[in-house]
Amino acid sequence: MSDADRAGERDRERAGNATDRRSRDPEPSGRRASGGRRPAARRELLLASTFAALLLVTATVGPMVVDARPAFEIPVEAGTENENLESATADAWTRVPAATVSMSASGASVPGGDDSTVEEAKVQAVQTDQRLYLRLAWDDATVDRSTGSTLAFADAVAVQLPANASARPPITMGSTDNPVNVWYWSADGTTDELLAGGPGSTTRFDQGTIVTDATHRNGRWYVVLSRSLDATSEHRTAIPDDADMDVAVAVWNGSNMERSGKKSVSEWHYLALGPGPQGPPYQTILWLVAGLAIVGSVLVTIEGVRRTRDEGDGRGEESD
Repeated sequence: MSDADRAGERDRERAGNATDRRSRDPEPSGRRASGGRRPAARRELLLASTFAALLLVTATVGPMVVDARPAFEIPVEAGTENENLESATADAWTRVPAATVSMSASGASVPGGDDSTVEEAKVQAVQTDQRLYLRLAWDDATVDRSTGSTLAFADAVAVQLPANASARPPITMGSTDNPVNVWYWSADGTTDELLAGGPGSTTRFDQGTIVTDATHRNGRWYVVLSRSLDATSEHRTAIPDDADMDVAVAVWNGSNMERSGKKSVSEWHYLALGPGPQGPPYQTILWLVAGLAIVGSVLVTIEGVRRTRDEGDGRGEESD
């Protein structure tokens, strides 16, 4: 047999072997492509499911973050007169949320005006049909009640409210054209309702209407101040029931020789006396709709990529 014949024989054998393999496995590339697509499809499905779960969590948590209480808000709870709220130790106060009010030295131009010890106070508020109750608490390891000697000063606390609740006065005791009311309690037994139109301008109302109660336990003062909602005289704050109202706090630590302008003070905060959010949770619904829309878009995109890949594999098989 010549070399040409032998070469031809080998070519025919190779062609026959290839034909046999195709008859046993008519679509090898299809199976390989299909097997490769399955793990990819599972990964895409897992990715889409994870993304959907994250979006649903965002739809739930997002509105909570958006609706979180602002830093300077003091929530006001509704109450009734039979809850004994005028008592600093009443059980009713346990259900009332407390806002943390940061405090710092007043910086007044008096000896030691930049030296104070109270860094924060907890403020709770309850409004009934007749009165507004404020409960203040702060750390103080000592009880200072006596003012009987030159160097003895009593612990004290005060809240400051605008005389005109619709306008925010200067934080430093208001001004002549925008005065403030001050509700003051001292551990020496003094309770005052004051009007101020700037630093050093305080005067007492002829008939004070503030009711107070206080107790010291476990190294903390608890003081309740309350007053009727109605303004019974000129320049006395009318407490609204349909709008927020500014409030500021001051605390004196007698054992640190704090008195007059030497004290811890806060910035303006506000009592949330206005109406709260009403109706269905629109923000939650909007977050959920947005999340579902994004999930739908992702799934459509994944399906489009999958089909494009399948078409590409199909063209590859046809060319084989």
